[in-house]
Amino acid sequence: MPTPFFVLEVALSGLLAGLLYSLVALGFVLIYKASGVFNFAQGALVLLAALVFVRATEIFDAMGPATVGFWAALLATMAVMVLVAAAIERFLLRPLVNQPPITLFMATIGLTFLIEGISQMIWGSRVYTLDLGIPDEPWIIHGLYIGKIDLFAAAVAIAMVIALAVFFQFTRIGRALRAVSDDHQAALSIGIPLNFIWVVVWSLAGMAALFAGLVWGAKLGVQFSISVVALKALPVLILGGFTSIPGVIVGGILIGVSEKLAEVFVGPVVGGAIESWFAYVLALAVLLVRPQGLFGEKIIERV
Repeated sequence: MPTPFFVLEVALSGLLAGLLYSLVALGFVLIYKASGVFNFAQGALVLLAALVFVRATEIFDAMGPATVGFWAALLATMAVMVLVAAAIERFLLRPLVNQPPITLFMATIGLTFLIEGISQMIWGSRVYTLDLGIPDEPWIIHGLYIGKIDLFAAAVAIAMVIALAVFFQFTRIGRALRAVSDDHQAALSIGIPLNFIWVVVWSLAGMAALFAGLVWGAKLGVQFSISVVALKALPVLILGGFTSIPGVIVGGILIGVSEKLAEVFVGPVVGGAIESWFAYVLALAVLLVRPQGLFGEKIIERV
């Protein structure tokens, strides 16, 4: 019979894992909230950001102190992600304005393979080590083992959600982003610069991809399988809602905790490996009851 302490330890592990998923899911929500498009390329952006940061760190470390190299690499990677966002707007989104959402979705699938292909041509396929300066050993709090990198990821995810929620709710650009999401043509008619707005939102998604890439790269190494981690963000989006930034955190926690508890307590009964598919089953159950997610906006189309 599992002790309450053991259950708490498993749940805490799941909570921290769920916040890691939330970091990846943030980028999906940002793009969907501002353009109504599901960005399948977010996982590739996570990979690209991690690769650029690792290589930039090596270059700047060779030029000076490691601490300076870290911050210089971070700023350089942010600049690269903004340039990538501008390129995506100019060459992908601008020609497809007012096209059906499925067209834009298919375009992001093509963008995924383009980013991964270019990344492999430039950096190859080897695994890079990413060191954030956070020790591997866990903190032990009243007998609970808590990974320091997991706590760092949790703090980053919560800080980003709060900052983005404030940005969308209380800033002029944030309100413009929501207007563009509702109707591209109407937003253009009242003077909202669609091209600029899309550069901003893809840049924000790039920043979310950067921080997700740093955390996942530090945990798993910077390798092409990181882009597959984005698939684990899908159940998070379904639970939290595709348009809800706070819902990303709640959805991530629910997915992380439930899959860890299911792996420990249900896995032995059904033969194990339940962690790889349980989140998708839970998301399917939520879809059947509440298609817009727990915090998503209910869409009513008038005909």
